[in-house]
Amino acid sequence: MLQAIDLRKRYDEVQALDGFSLEVAAGEIVGLVGHNGAGKTTFVEMVSGLLRPDSGTVLVDGETPTRARDRIGISPQHIALYRPLTVREHLELYGRLAGLRRAALRTAIDDLTAALRLETFLNRTCGLLSGGQQRRAQAATALVHRPALLLLDEPTAGADPETRQALLDVVKQRAGEGAAVVYTTHYLTELTDLQATIAVAAEGRVIARGGADELLAGLPGEVRVRTADEQLTVSTTDPTGTLLELLPKVERPVESVELRNPSLDDLYHSLAVTTDVDAH
Repeated sequence: MLQAIDLRKRYDEVQALDGFSLEVAAGEIVGLVGHNGAGKTTFVEMVSGLLRPDSGTVLVDGETPTRARDRIGISPQHIALYRPLTVREHLELYGRLAGLRRAALRTAIDDLTAALRLETFLNRTCGLLSGGQQRRAQAATALVHRPALLLLDEPTAGADPETRQALLDVVKQRAGEGAAVVYTTHYLTELTDLQATIAVAAEGRVIARGGADELLAGLPGEVRVRTADEQLTVSTTDPTGTLLELLPKVERPVESVELRNPSLDDLYHSLAVTTDVDAH
């Protein structure tokens, strides 16, 4: 569905993208993670057609973003709603721009209103919405026409738990129906919920790509054993085996034991450190 090959973009002295390549298949959710400045938002804007690359290729369903615009839905990182318009008016506007009319548009709005729990503020102007409500409304504008490619850039930043869960549920549903999804986030636990594959960006390019289990293999977790007067913490790639070796050596009664397997946070920090070392 999405092919981005060797994308490059420079702003004066800043190389925003430096050989950024990523492919996303229909029905796949790719979690795009990385520090601020890694190139995630520039990439999303380029795929949506808002930016042109200095070089490289972007194809959406075999066509340029401009030609495939009606098959793309984007929820940008920053709120971009018209304050005087209601949520319903936003959905009608974006639906019509994507070619929906009459009964099809009404059905799309009704379905999305229920899925994202918009009922209580559907007819409220966006300038009067809370931050979480604005996040839901903005995501709805990207989803209303059921696009083949969804670009969601930090869609739950600052959102409340209800907003976050409602959106994650809809994203999983749309991917199950065949949409390709690029989901950028700093909340790595969301990617576990979405069962997303992972792409780690740094310095304007993708430095790791794969399933969470594949990328986490070999990274250390931790074993923590607490007694009345101390806590032993051991970094290990085999938490269970290490615990079995450690317990007979603990002389005082054990009050608690915690096993922590490697997480996506560990993966990200490991790759970030490696990239920083290579850069120097």
